[in-house]
Order: sequence, then structure tokens, then C-alpha cells
Amino acid sequence: MQAINTAYHSRDAVLEQLQQNIDAVLSEAEQPTDNVDGRLEELLKLANSNADYTEIADEIDRLREMKQNALVENAERDGLKQRITEMVDFLKNQDADIESYDEALVRKMIEKVTVYEEKFVVEFKAGISLEVER
Repeated sequence: MQAINTAYHSRDAVLEQLQQNIDAVLSEAEQPTDNVDGRLEELLKLANSNADYTEIADEIDRLREMKQNALVENAERDGLKQRITEMVDFLKNQDADIESYDEALVRKMIEKVTVYEEKFVVEFKAGISLEVER
């Protein structure tokens, strides 16, 4: 809870970092699958016309894998944008320290906590980390 309160108290800096994270996510262009789909259709037509089947099958497999990877990356990027937006909304709407432990809030905001001898490093799902002294 201390890390969430720390983020709240330094929300201007945290919001700036989150905005940079949003910009970085948005600057990564969505992986277009239209080109891959078009090429797959062409290859399927060639395969049906008895062209070099092995080469075409390999190309089809490669393109399907590229498409799957692009879809996964797009979904991960969308998830990160959502988590960043949730944290921005929380910081903008929070008007006081959190006094007691809130399991739902922790599960929603915190990715992991690393414990060191003198500090904790709290990694938020929105992609930022804060150090908390023990």
C-alpha cells in the first residue's frame, strides 16, 4: 500500500512516466495482418494450381506464424495500454492516502514485489517501478 501511496504523492512524475509509456506503446505500429492475409490467399491459389507445393507450404506456414505473432503482439500492446489507462485514472481520481490494505486494488495495480535487505521494489502492471524503504 505504501508504494501505491508513494505513486499517489508523486503522481505528477508518475503520470509523466505513464504518458511516456503510452506514447511508446502507441508509436509501435499495429502489426498489420492484411498483407499477410493477402499473400496467404495468393499462395493457396498457387498451391491449388500445382505449383511447387513444398515451397508454397513452407511459405504458408511462415506467414501463418508471422500473423499469429503479430496478433499476439497487438493483444499484448492493447493490454498494456489498458493497464496504463487504469493507473492514470486511479491517480487522477484518488484524493487521499489509502489507509488500509485493499486486496482488489493490489491485484489490479501490482505486477510483482521484489524484496531486498534494505528495500522493496514494486513493479506496477502499468510498466513503472518504485522503491520502498523497509
